[in-house]
Amino acid sequence: MKGKLIIFSAPSGTGKSTIINWLMTEHKELNLAFSISCTSRQPRGTEQNGVEYFFLTPEEFRAKIDNDEFLEYEEVYTDRFYGTLKSQVDNQTADGQNVVFDVDVKGGCNIKRHYGDKALSVFIQPPSVEELRRRLEARATDAPEVIDQRIARAEYELGFAKDFDRIVINDDLEKAKTDTLAIVSEFINR
Repeated sequence: MKGKLIIFSAPSGTGKSTIINWLMTEHKELNLAFSISCTSRQPRGTEQNGVEYFFLTPEEFRAKIDNDEFLEYEEVYTDRFYGTLKSQVDNQTADGQNVVFDVDVKGGCNIKRHYGDKALSVFIQPPSVEELRRRLEARATDAPEVIDQRIARAEYELGFAKDFDRIVINDDLEKAKTDTLAIVSEFINR
């Protein structure tokens, strides 16, 4: 049986990665597998090429765009690209994996538009922009000017929430995990 597609988008610092990782490690019955995206940014912390992302130079990324190899891509900041390779998704769904996308809002909308009802789109929303800033500062992985950029971006991204199939507000992480599990389980078992 061909796998299904679950799209997650959220502003940076919302808890999306925590929720996705919990689903994937604690709920093996869902047969979830990451769609590993490409990015032209540098690895953070212990990130490894081919695990969290495929890390490309901006030039390599542009060559793949020119070859129409992406399902979706976005230049989030100058020379900072993110995108999903068509071949990666096709191979995984053919193997029966339920493919999880961790993408920005435009990418999420593009994938949903491409796959329609074969994909579920979930937007993880922070309780407020102020709480989001607090979380980003507590994470201590970005300089203050990068946090300011992320907050500005988050305010823009929050405007896309209405375009997603489901919205989960992460004001309580355990409740957000449980809510997301119910939504994803229902979709996969349809």
